[in-house]
This record gives sequence, structure tokens and C-alpha cells, in this order.
Amino acid sequence: MGALNAILDMVNDQRGFDFSGYRRAMLERRIQKRLYSTNCKNTDEYLHYLSQHPFELDELVDVFTIKVSEFFRNSMVFDFIKKLIIPELASTNTKNQENNLRIWSAGCSHGEEPYSMTILLNELLEKEAGLFNFKIFATDIDKKALSVAEKATYSLRSVGSVKYAVLNKYFTQEKDLFVLDREIVKKVQFSFYDLLDKKSSVPSSSIFGGFDIVLCRNVLIYFEMPSQQIIFEKLYKSLKPNGYLILGEAEMPVEGFKDKFKRVNNYCKIYRKKT
Repeated sequence: MGALNAILDMVNDQRGFDFSGYRRAMLERRIQKRLYSTNCKNTDEYLHYLSQHPFELDELVDVFTIKVSEFFRNSMVFDFIKKLIIPELASTNTKNQENNLRIWSAGCSHGEEPYSMTILLNELLEKEAGLFNFKIFATDIDKKALSVAEKATYSLRSVGSVKYAVLNKYFTQEKDLFVLDREIVKKVQFSFYDLLDKKSSVPSSSIFGGFDIVLCRNVLIYFEMPSQQIIFEKLYKSLKPNGYLILGEAEMPVEGFKDKFKRVNNYCKIYRKKT
């Protein structure tokens, strides 16, 4: 445990990433991958290796950050958003003389999630032009992942769940890669943001938060409970009254927030902020 703490301190001091709130078991598993790659026998030996090879810190940060995603992952979630959430929000905003939907993809990885939302909204607007405007903010702690997201070029695995008509309409195939239409790419604003940053409640790029929908799927599962509390405080504050929070299948509101959200779907982890 001493070597693990020393490794985490080194990453924090030299690369500015604080992984102390992540689940220890997950961190240990990912360090094991680097032990194998560097031919180190144990964490003490790996700690020494890090001190002698600073570039290895970048490799370690890379395996610590989570980048598992795909377009329209868990299609039922996107069906519910399309058929129920968006029409309801559009109707409510019209009554309140608002015409803008604000959406935050927190922990966006390589961009598949926010781009999926953009495609979904674009399809709805083609059927009913002028129904609403939208702005999508997408953040991640991994700058390399954000760079990949902005390039918007994906493997077959990433687009495997995309319907053929949508794939044909929004992607151009170049050999074994799929390049997303730049008009869709331009509609997402990517930025670096650490969900454990205690100095801010929302990404600075979003100015004030006020989101209608926040997607934070399969992010909380990697954090210890105290860190989940910090993150949930941000998610709660960032949402408008009656805004929607969408979590991963293994996630739910933590203590202190369970009575502040109402689950609105029995099959997906979709919650609505109580007023």
C-alpha cells in the first residue's frame, strides 16, 4: 500500500492528476499492466522505475483513465431520451419561452456519447425544424482522449451499434476507419475538466451550468464513496430544476442525494432532479 500511495503522489506532483479517490482495486489492476510492460516484479520496483523513467508516468496516466465507449451504447437509453425526454423538455422550454437545450456529457472519453446525442438531436430537428436549439458540452480528465474526440475518427468497434442508415448518413468510411461528418463535430464543445476539482461546480466552458440533461455514465463506479459524494454535488448543482441525470447501469444516487432525484425509468438509470 505504501508503494501505491507513493506512485499516486508522484503522478499528482509531476502530472497534476489526483487519482487518490479512485477505487484501489482498480488502480492496482491497472498498475499490474504496467508492471508487465516494464518487466517490473512488484510495485516497489515499479516505483523505482518511475523515478528513473519519467515518461512512464504518461503511460500510467493513460491506463488509469477510462476510455471504454461506443456510439449509442445501451440503445434503450437513447430511445428513452429521443421519445420521452427531448419532447418533454422542448414542450416545457417553449412554455417558459426558452428555446435552448443544454447538455453535458461528463467523462466523455473519445466522444462517442456526445456525438451520439448530437446525431439524435439532429435527426429530431430534421423532422421538426425550429423545435429547439441545443448546445452540448463534453468534458474529460484525459487530454489525449479529448484530442481523439475532436478528430472524430473511429474504428468499427466504436460504430458497431450504429444503424446502417445513420452510419451511411453521418460517417465516411476510409479503409477500416469511420470519419464523422464535420457538421456534427462542430456542434460539440470539448474541454478538459476534473470532476474532483473542488474549485468549480461546473466546467468553465459552460459558464454557469444550467443543464437540461447531464450524462455521467460508467464514471462513478471507478471512484471511492467520498469522491462520489463530491461528484454528485457537482452533478446536482449543474442541473436545472426538473433536469435529467443519466447514469450507468451499475450506478445510482449516493447517500445525501437519493431523496433529491426521482427515477423515471425502470429499465435505465435515468433520474429527474426534484424541485
